[in-house]
Amino acid sequence: MIGIVVPAHNEEEMLGACIASLQVAAAHPALQSEPVRIAIVLDACRDGSAAIARQAGVHTIEVDYTNVGLARHNGAGWLIAQGARWLAFTDADTIVEPDWLVRQLASRADAVCGGVHLLDWATLSTELRRRYLSHRRSVTAGRHIHGANLGVSVAAYLAVGGFAPLVAHEDVRFIGTLKQHGFTIDWLHGMRVKTSSRRKARAPEGMGALLNSLEQGIS
Repeated sequence: MIGIVVPAHNEEEMLGACIASLQVAAAHPALQSEPVRIAIVLDACRDGSAAIARQAGVHTIEVDYTNVGLARHNGAGWLIAQGARWLAFTDADTIVEPDWLVRQLASRADAVCGGVHLLDWATLSTELRRRYLSHRRSVTAGRHIHGANLGVSVAAYLAVGGFAPLVAHEDVRFIGTLKQHGFTIDWLHGMRVKTSSRRKARAPEGMGALLNSLEQGIS
């Protein structure tokens, strides 16, 4: 079984589209009908996120952490208990491609990291786009790590204890820990997801916070 974990904190605007894209990916014929379970971890949600997830027919877990690392880890633990062999992670403001899971499982690595495209890219100012692309190019070898687009074998996940209880950069810490323990990472630049370009950040130091800081620097 393949498990998908989606932490959500007041994501009623985007959650429905996210789940719909995951359900399409879960039905890809190349998966040969392997079961896929989706766990939406509703972290301190005070909006309609829970109703949207339940109406979509996916499993929900309600917590009150306001901590994305704990939320991801909680969802992973539930899916592992259900018998998952592979865990895929994304965010509630993100749309995945139909072959998202297929690309992950085609890798021989213990974990995979993919890239992101920004939704509503064309609406961003020319200067903000320039600054964002400059920031992207500053990462060595383009090896970006996004909690919105990564996957890992359950064996590797359990070996390193999963995500740390961090409110930000839990994804970077997790991949770094895997590397330190000798697990292999596949950087799948062609495996991209589309994520929100909003500047009202749900997670501190996440994509929204980055875009906001870049925008604030424009005079």
